[in-house]
Amino acid sequence: MTGIQTTLLGQHLRIVTPLFLWIAPLALAAGAFAAVRAWQRQRKLAALVPGARFGQVLRGAGAAQGVARGSLLGIGLCLLLMAAAGPQCGERTEVVKRTGIDLVIGIDASNSMLARDVKPSRIERAKLEVTALLERLAGDRVGIVVFAGEAFIQCPLTTDYAAARLFLRAVEPVSMATQGTAIADALYQSKEVLEGGGRGDAAKAVLLITDGEDQRGDALESASALADAGIRVFAVPVGGTEGEPIPLLDRLGNLTGYKKDKDGRTVLTRTDVAGLRELTARGNGLLLQGSGSDLGVLKFLPELEKMQKGEIEARLSVQYDDKYAWFAWPAFALLCAAAALGEGPLLRRRSA
Repeated sequence: MTGIQTTLLGQHLRIVTPLFLWIAPLALAAGAFAAVRAWQRQRKLAALVPGARFGQVLRGAGAAQGVARGSLLGIGLCLLLMAAAGPQCGERTEVVKRTGIDLVIGIDASNSMLARDVKPSRIERAKLEVTALLERLAGDRVGIVVFAGEAFIQCPLTTDYAAARLFLRAVEPVSMATQGTAIADALYQSKEVLEGGGRGDAAKAVLLITDGEDQRGDALESASALADAGIRVFAVPVGGTEGEPIPLLDRLGNLTGYKKDKDGRTVLTRTDVAGLRELTARGNGLLLQGSGSDLGVLKFLPELEKMQKGEIEARLSVQYDDKYAWFAWPAFALLCAAAALGEGPLLRRRSA
């Protein structure tokens, strides 16, 4: 059950777990029931003992002790449940400012990204590391551009990282209509996203995740164009340089063979690290390389911290303080008092 919020006497109130609040009256009912039972028990005892000798036979057997114990138990349990409900009071407001950069992540979704020189595959490893990057962002706006033979905007700039992760999961090479590796198109699409964001004071960057096999030859010019516009270009090379066959998959993801050229030879894909290094140099960025199974996507985080942050929004926010102690300590005291009263009538002691 979600919390509830209201205003009382000018104060903002919030109940974190209202379920306990709804069942608190049951504790009062239970205490009242115990008090009534104690009073009824005393009436039965009074009917068995003559009134003139009642005080001598059962000293202290009046209903006051049982009624008091039941009342203390009921009120104590009620206050304990109210404390468990998590009452909070908003006593102050603060101006909350969110700052960050604008980042577009360009993901290569060409068939060469299906190669398995990186486990489980180039594309799946890239998606895993981008997901980890999104989980570490705070206040930065992020967009996603997907490219193969052509590029398109998968996700516009947003601070809703959960939505960005949903868009990321939908990236699959088998769904790309045109194959190839159009890095220049991806950079120009990223530039369009960043310049349409409407936040000029924040740093802007593009993080390319690709095997770098540019098949058009105009990627360097596009990187220079982005650098001239104040957009830094970073790149993460995916895959090895020794050559890896490109799997062919059906719509269900089953392996049907490997890509071959017109002469029937198996096509090998090699990561163009040198080309990506030159591209990032033109784009005033860096080549981010990992080691082992780590591609190096998270190495972008230290570079992000060095960039100029822009203010995304500033708003008044009510800051809530926990007030459960207001109910917990009285509940503890009442329950201790109820336990100290004991149970049942006190029998008269014989004098020595």
